Amino acid sequence: MKDSKGAHIYRLILFLLVVGLFPCLNGCTSKHPPPPQHQTAAPAPAPRSGARVTEKSLIHLIGPGTVVHEVGPLETIWRLSKMYDVPMEKIYRANGLRSGETIKIGQKLVIPNARTLRNVVALYPSTQWKYIVIHHTATDIGNATLIHKSHHDRGFWYGLGYHFLIDNGTLGKGDGQIEQSPRWIKQMKGAHCKVGGMNSKGIGIALVGNFNQDLPTPKQMDSLTYLLEVLCERYRIPTRNIIGHRDVEGACTDCPGKRFPWSGLRQYLANF
Repeated sequence: MKDSKGAHIYRLILFLLVVGLFPCLNGCTSKHPPPPQHQTAAPAPAPRSGARVTEKSLIHLIGPGTVVHEVGPLETIWRLSKMYDVPMEKIYRANGLRSGETIKIGQKLVIPNARTLRNVVALYPSTQWKYIVIHHTATDIGNATLIHKSHHDRGFWYGLGYHFLIDNGTLGKGDGQIEQSPRWIKQMKGAHCKVGGMNSKGIGIALVGNFNQDLPTPKQMDSLTYLLEVLCERYRIPTRNIIGHRDVEGACTDCPGKRFPWSGLRQYLANF
């Protein structure tokens, strides 16, 4: 049966929105040969051997409560257990899952008796990271799942080009929530800044927002400084190597935006 004219127009509008959603990356990323698509989250219970995990509370809930969580790229039940302070077995049971069963990107999971929302960051052994490059998404809304799909549709075959995304409280994510991308979990080079070799030696961190028009939220900046501190300590990155996308020689962008609060961030970094 043929689609109705209205349905056809709806899909066309949706396609145009997705394709043009993230202008900050136009002409400033590198593409990779297409591998098999990664559409499920790995069932492994914890980061691989040698990794260290650091945590910081983002939200303390007023009494235990039920939360519905949308699974992001390569999120695991182990990670959700750490984020919400709920045993893995209870999450499996609440969702009718077998222990170790694979979960999928975009899947909605019930988290029973959640007590908190924590930022959980895995730190893997590596000597390749020399810089940290800060970006904005140049959009008002976003989360890792949406940007992962958008980047994949635009030809970035490994999806989300950044290593970390700091949410602004839209699309069901917490204000200041840190999402790890599959590139970070697999310790792959990024697709966030091809000039200067930054995709290979720079950790890409993006904040959701358009900082040509607005400022990051205080919680986003708090999460950013926390993330910068743990990454610099782990990988011995000097604070002078924390730069904006626009500061990379040859970059063709004003990312992370004209209103990004560099002066306050630099003052904080001076006390590292």
